Amino acid sequence: MILAIDPGLSGGVAFQAAGEPAEAVSMPPTEGDVVDLLRGLRARGATHAYLEDVPWVTGGRISPASTGKLQRNVGVLRGALLALGIPHTLVGPHDWQKPLRLGTRRECASSTEWKNKLKAEAQRRFPDLAVTLATADALLLLDYAGNVKG
Repeated sequence: MILAIDPGLSGGVAFQAAGEPAEAVSMPPTEGDVVDLLRGLRARGATHAYLEDVPWVTGGRISPASTGKLQRNVGVLRGALLALGIPHTLVGPHDWQKPLRLGTRRECASSTEWKNKLKAEAQRRFPDLAVTLATADALLLLDYAGNVKG
C-alpha cells in the first residue's frame, strides 16, 4: 500500500493497495489522530509514504506563520512515519505537479482558482471518489507516486 500525504491542516491522506481502488481522507484534527490513522494504515499493509515537502521560504504566497505550521506538520508526520516503520520519500510540490502536467500556481489568478483546478484534475483522475479540496492534492500526489513506483 502506498500513502500520499498533503501535510496542510486542511490537507489529506490518500492511499492505495495494489489492485485496490484509491481512498482518501482529510487530515485528522490532532497529532494523536494522525498517528492513529497512520498506525491503522500500517496494519493494513502500508509499505511506503510520499510526503509533500513544503518549501522553507514561500515568497509571500503563504505567511511565515503558516509556513511554520506546515513545517511543523511535516516534522510530526515524518516522526510518526519513522516511529511506525513506514519508509517515506519527501516530494516538493513542483516535483510532483510538473510530471502530472498541472501547470503552475502562477498561471492562476488566485490561490482559490489554483486549488479548484487541482480538485478538478483529481476528480478527473479519480472519478469514483468524492474528491474534496482537502483530499485533492493527496490524490494527485498518489497518482504521481503510482507512476514513480511503476
